Amino acid sequence: MQTHLHHTPRVFYCVVAELKAEAARIETNAELDCQTRAREAEIQFLKEQNELETSRARELGNIEVEKFSKTVDCIGQSTISTIAKAGPQAKMQLLQGLGIQNTLITDGKTPLNVYQASQGTLLSPPLAH
Repeated sequence: MQTHLHHTPRVFYCVVAELKAEAARIETNAELDCQTRAREAEIQFLKEQNELETSRARELGNIEVEKFSKTVDCIGQSTISTIAKAGPQAKMQLLQGLGIQNTLITDGKTPLNVYQASQGTLLSPPLAH
């Protein structure tokens, strides 16, 4: 019986060591699961945020397209064509009608500079060569 009692502390320490190792494994797995869920939640949040930003940008683009289309419809394509064939003053009025306040347009030969100042609209005619 003494021999059996002599080995009992060694067995006890082995069992305690195994239990400690199991506890450490469980704790590590729990931490890993928690971190994994946190990362997945963060990824899902960023994905939804990106989808919202994309949707917002798409809607803003659609609004701008609709606004421009209505402006062109209001002015009329034939009027725009006539103005485009007209001189710089008419082109300036077309650009202002489209809501363009500051711009420099050139075909390589004749620049058209439209600048809306506080006192009125200024038009720089093409430079004489």
